[in-house]
Amino acid sequence: MATSASSMLSKAVKPQYMDLPQGDQVQAMYIWIDGTGEGLRCKTRTLDSEPKTIEDLPEWNFDGSSTYQSEGSNSDMYLIPQAMFRDPFRKDPNRLVLCEVLKYNHKPAEINLRQMCKKIMGMVLNQHPWFGMEQEYTLLGTDGHPFGWPSNGFPGPQGPYYCGVGADKAYGRDVVEAHYKACLYAGVKICGTNAEVMPAQWEFQIGPCEGIEMGDHLWIARFLLHRVCEDFGIVASFDPKPIPGNWNGAGCHTNFSTKEMREDGGLKYIEESIERLAKRHQYHIRAYDPKGGLDNARRLTGHHETSNINEFSAGVANRGASIRIPRSVGQEMKGYFEDRRPSANCDPYAVTEALVRTCLLNEEGDEPVKYK
Repeated sequence: MATSASSMLSKAVKPQYMDLPQGDQVQAMYIWIDGTGEGLRCKTRTLDSEPKTIEDLPEWNFDGSSTYQSEGSNSDMYLIPQAMFRDPFRKDPNRLVLCEVLKYNHKPAEINLRQMCKKIMGMVLNQHPWFGMEQEYTLLGTDGHPFGWPSNGFPGPQGPYYCGVGADKAYGRDVVEAHYKACLYAGVKICGTNAEVMPAQWEFQIGPCEGIEMGDHLWIARFLLHRVCEDFGIVASFDPKPIPGNWNGAGCHTNFSTKEMREDGGLKYIEESIERLAKRHQYHIRAYDPKGGLDNARRLTGHHETSNINEFSAGVANRGASIRIPRSVGQEMKGYFEDRRPSANCDPYAVTEALVRTCLLNEEGDEPVKYK
């Protein structure tokens, strides 16, 4: 299996440098989403003291012409710190800093979906929207071949791999365990993980998170996964259908609830939200992957535990539906529902914003409402 050249470097050398004292100074790694809407970039600066709040972090800039975000003739882009996490690679007091990207005129970059999402979440604070997102991904060699798969063939058919145990069923558990601990150290709200249906495919869950926090924590969890995989010399792919044929795709099922839904009699509000979602299916399909539905078209076929991309459906405990109501929710008449349509490479800011617009702001039609 192909692994990166850097992973072959002696891992016994680096610790002697990482353990050196750094005085009162702090390394702050600034992280942002690049012009693809999927890739992540980062760079580090030195701070004279440990930042206690987000306000302690200075704005920064970068060359947008090298990240698909601007032309070379006017390439300066601004990094505006928005959320701060502990750094599991350099350890305390060093920090990871998630940033929004602004253009030269200080307006949001095209891929900066966080700013509008935060505005929309601010309109429904009293409803306390909670989210939990189930991030599926596939481990690949640097040659794009699934980790652990035979070099000139395929593993056995799907069946024994979901939540599987054993060297012939779980491919890459070391990466999964390292990522889990990195998330816990960083302060990311990771709540679980499991092996998925296709071999070399895994899932981690983030949440419950309220409002804008959902997008912040999922993006940092993705960053941590990429960094952990970098150390192991392999690649994490969020492609919604990495292997064509009779293999499961990868999604980012999104669980959603409000205060009313979580209280006694909340099933009524869940059903009302599903009715609104049914009338706005195409709007959500466009919001649920970075290519306006083209990526998800490869995954949402009506097979392999998915619904058909052209049809809306809902049901209790139905993993072939667009919207699934967990059986326990149907029995207790309160709780949450699961939107199974978002792709693995979705932007969580776009997904959570769309759910709030339709379910809580009662928007209709194929286009989002523009608010002042």
